[in-house]
Amino acid sequence: MLRIGCHLPSSKGYLEMGKHAVSLGANTFAFFTRNPRGGKAKPIQEEDVKAFLAYAKEHDIDRLVAHAPYTMNLCSADPSIRQFGMDMLADDLQRMEYTPNQYYNFHPGSHVKQGAETGIAQIAETLNKVLFPEQTTTVLLETMAGKGSEVGRNFEELRAILDRIELQEKMGVCLDTCHIWDGGYDIVGNLEQVLEEFDRVIGLHRLYAVHLNDSMNPLGAHKDRHQKIGQGHIGLEALTAVVRHPVLKDLPFILETPNDDAGYAAEIAQLRELAK
Repeated sequence: MLRIGCHLPSSKGYLEMGKHAVSLGANTFAFFTRNPRGGKAKPIQEEDVKAFLAYAKEHDIDRLVAHAPYTMNLCSADPSIRQFGMDMLADDLQRMEYTPNQYYNFHPGSHVKQGAETGIAQIAETLNKVLFPEQTTTVLLETMAGKGSEVGRNFEELRAILDRIELQEKMGVCLDTCHIWDGGYDIVGNLEQVLEEFDRVIGLHRLYAVHLNDSMNPLGAHKDRHQKIGQGHIGLEALTAVVRHPVLKDLPFILETPNDDAGYAAEIAQLRELAK
């Protein structure tokens, strides 16, 4: 069965998020570990987590794709911002252990005129400081659209980060369809070639999750503006090919489309039907 869900409000507890996901027809979901703009996270209630884990087992929810705050920039030119990001990351990885064996996704960051090589080195340095052997969480680098000074604008930059990581088994990649399309990877006309390139540069064994989004922009626009499924430049046919593809179909798919609950429920039902 297709494992698909959407990004849920982060202000809710785990059990409430699980019930919200099920009400939408989802069997996975994403959530921010704290306010998307950063800051102190709410205390985790152990009874809530215990109730959620039981509910998740009952409803076949076995993959969560947590998302770091957007303010977490591990390669900022400002050392205080890098430290702020490292502190959030270290805290989040401890918190993730309340729900073992899940995924934690983050935007690699923006090097802010330092250059991609410096940014890559700073990201890897921070990861090497906070990853720990006992963690059960897999940390995912997200593919980016390449706007501004983003690191991760192509597969090679993600591979360069991964190559510098000491605890290799703790790392993976989340592929965002809007981002790679905006970054210049033609998943409409050449999905097979894009996946072959991903495999050659990074390795498909490193791919753990997919953010399934259409795009408001044409191929290679480097803008990162998500659109509802089937209403953008990628289109329904190409996104259906993504969820049906043999090497992708068993991964968790997370919708980050501009929707309300009714819209998400409709997209989830539509894609579940098309994936058959």
